[in-house]
Amino acid sequence: MTVARSILLFLLAALAEIGGAWLVWQGWREHRGLLWIAGGVVALGLYGFVATFQPDANFGRILAAYGGVFVAGSLAWGMVVDKFRPDRYDVVGAAICLVGVAVIMYAPRSG
Repeated sequence: MTVARSILLFLLAALAEIGGAWLVWQGWREHRGLLWIAGGVVALGLYGFVATFQPDANFGRILAAYGGVFVAGSLAWGMVVDKFRPDRYDVVGAAICLVGVAVIMYAPRSG
Protein backbone atom coordinates (compact mmCIF):
# COMPACT_ATOMS: atom_id res chain seq x y z
CA MET A 1 0.00 0.00 0.00
CA THR A 2 2.88 2.38 0.71
CA VAL A 3 4.24 2.06 -2.85
CA ALA A 4 0.78 2.66 -4.33
CA ARG A 5 0.33 5.73 -2.10
CA SER A 6 3.75 7.02 -3.09
CA ILE A 7 3.02 6.59 -6.80
CA LEU A 8 -0.31 8.37 -6.43
CA LEU A 9 1.42 11.26 -4.66
CA PHE A 10 4.02 11.47 -7.45
CA LEU A 11 1.21 11.63 -10.01
CA LEU A 12 -0.60 14.36 -8.05
CA ALA A 13 2.65 16.30 -7.69
CA ALA A 14 3.28 16.03 -11.43
CA LEU A 15 -0.22 17.24 -12.23
CA ALA A 16 0.19 20.24 -9.93
CA GLU A 17 3.69 21.20 -11.05
CA ILE A 18 3.38 20.56 -14.76
CA GLY A 19 -0.14 22.00 -14.85
CA GLY A 20 0.99 25.04 -12.89
CA ALA A 21 3.95 25.67 -15.15
CA TRP A 22 1.70 25.22 -18.20
CA LEU A 23 -0.76 27.78 -16.82
CA VAL A 24 2.04 30.30 -16.27
CA TRP A 25 3.31 29.58 -19.80
CA GLN A 26 -0.17 30.12 -21.22
CA GLY A 27 -0.69 33.30 -19.23
CA TRP A 28 2.61 34.85 -20.20
CA ARG A 29 3.72 33.39 -23.53
CA GLU A 30 0.27 32.95 -25.02
CA HIS A 31 -1.01 36.26 -23.55
CA ARG A 32 -3.95 34.75 -21.72
CA GLY A 33 -3.55 37.04 -18.74
CA LEU A 34 -2.85 37.29 -15.07
CA LEU A 35 -5.62 34.91 -13.96
CA TRP A 36 -3.90 32.08 -15.81
CA ILE A 37 -0.59 33.02 -14.22
CA ALA A 38 -2.20 33.24 -10.76
CA GLY A 39 -3.75 29.80 -11.22
CA GLY A 40 -0.34 28.49 -12.16
CA VAL A 41 1.26 29.99 -9.09
CA VAL A 42 -1.39 28.37 -6.86
CA ALA A 43 -0.89 24.99 -8.55
CA LEU A 44 2.88 25.26 -8.17
CA GLY A 45 2.41 25.99 -4.48
CA LEU A 46 0.20 22.92 -4.12
CA TYR A 47 2.94 20.83 -5.70
CA GLY A 48 5.24 21.77 -2.83
CA PHE A 49 2.74 20.52 -0.28
CA VAL A 50 1.94 17.26 -2.07
CA ALA A 51 5.58 16.19 -1.85
CA THR A 52 5.49 16.47 1.96
CA PHE A 53 3.02 13.57 2.14
CA GLN A 54 5.48 11.05 0.67
CA PRO A 55 6.15 8.21 3.13
CA ASP A 56 9.95 8.59 2.86
CA ALA A 57 11.29 11.32 5.14
CA ASN A 58 14.30 12.28 2.99
CA PHE A 59 13.66 15.46 1.02
CA GLY A 60 16.60 14.94 -1.32
CA ARG A 61 15.49 11.42 -2.21
CA ILE A 62 11.89 12.50 -2.84
CA LEU A 63 12.91 15.44 -5.02
CA ALA A 64 15.49 13.41 -6.96
CA ALA A 65 12.97 10.68 -7.68
CA TYR A 66 10.31 13.21 -8.57
CA GLY A 67 12.65 14.57 -11.24
CA GLY A 68 12.16 11.35 -13.21
CA VAL A 69 8.40 11.53 -12.77
CA PHE A 70 8.53 15.13 -14.00
CA VAL A 71 10.39 14.13 -17.17
CA ALA A 72 7.89 11.41 -18.10
CA GLY A 73 4.92 13.48 -16.94
CA SER A 74 5.97 16.46 -19.02
CA LEU A 75 6.06 14.36 -22.15
CA ALA A 76 2.68 12.83 -21.31
CA TRP A 77 1.23 16.30 -20.65
CA GLY A 78 2.55 17.50 -23.99
CA MET A 79 0.96 14.55 -25.74
CA VAL A 80 -2.46 15.01 -24.16
CA VAL A 81 -2.72 18.80 -23.92
CA ASP A 82 -0.52 20.13 -26.71
CA LYS A 83 -0.75 17.16 -29.13
CA PHE A 84 3.05 16.76 -28.99
CA ARG A 85 4.39 13.58 -30.60
CA PRO A 86 7.46 12.31 -28.75
CA ASP A 87 10.05 10.45 -30.77
CA ARG A 88 11.64 7.18 -29.72
CA TYR A 89 14.45 8.97 -27.91
CA ASP A 90 11.94 10.91 -25.82
CA VAL A 91 10.22 7.64 -24.90
CA VAL A 92 13.47 5.81 -24.12
CA GLY A 93 14.73 8.74 -22.06
CA ALA A 94 11.49 8.91 -20.06
CA ALA A 95 11.60 5.14 -19.46
CA ILE A 96 15.16 5.41 -18.17
CA CYS A 97 14.06 8.18 -15.83
CA LEU A 98 11.19 6.06 -14.48
CA VAL A 99 13.55 3.15 -13.86
CA GLY A 100 15.67 5.61 -11.89
CA VAL A 101 12.61 6.62 -9.86
CA ALA A 102 11.93 2.98 -9.03
CA VAL A 103 15.53 2.37 -7.96
CA ILE A 104 15.73 5.54 -5.85
CA MET A 105 12.36 5.11 -4.13
CA TYR A 106 11.56 1.44 -3.94
CA ALA A 107 14.83 -0.52 -3.82
CA PRO A 108 15.19 -2.49 -0.60
CA ARG A 109 17.44 -0.77 1.92
CA SER A 110 19.03 -2.08 5.06
CA GLY A 111 18.54 -0.13 8.27
